[in-house]
Amino acid sequence: MHTTRRDHLTLLLPALTTMAAGRAQSADLPTLKSVTYRFEDLPSRPGGQNVSHAIFDGLTHSGFRIEAHETELGPGQEPHPPHHHVHEEMMMIVDGTLDFTVNGKTTRLGPGGLGFAGSNDEHGVRNPSADVRARYFVVAFGPVT
Repeated sequence: MHTTRRDHLTLLLPALTTMAAGRAQSADLPTLKSVTYRFEDLPSRPGGQNVSHAIFDGLTHSGFRIEAHETELGPGQEPHPPHHHVHEEMMMIVDGTLDFTVNGKTTRLGPGGLGFAGSNDEHGVRNPSADVRARYFVVAFGPVT
C-alpha cells in the first residue's frame, strides 16, 4: 500500500495536538524547588464526605509535570467514577482500605499499599469500609489533558 505525506500527517496530527496542549498547560506551571509541606498547612477542599488536600503542581527542572495531593474518602465513597487519561498516577495508602481497580481488575490495598495506573488505563478507587475513613496520596506524572 502506498502512503502519502498527507496520510502521515493525518496520523501524526492528533498526537501533535495533544502534545502541544500539554506543553501549553505546562507553560503556566512553576518550576518546583526544594521545599517541605506540613500536613496541617495544606489547603483543604471538602466534597461531601471526602476531603482533598492539594500539595503541589509544577514542573521539574527538565520540564516534566508532577502533581501531588492527599485525599480522605468517607466510608463507602469514591472520589469520582472510574476514568482514564494520558498522565500516569501512583496512589499510596496511608490509613484505611482502598479497592483499587485498573482495567476491570480490583485489588484491595491497606496502609503502605501502592497502586499505579498507566497512561489511558481505566482506573478508580473506592473505600470499601462501612465505618472507617481511608487516606491516600496521589502523585500524577505528565501533562494533564
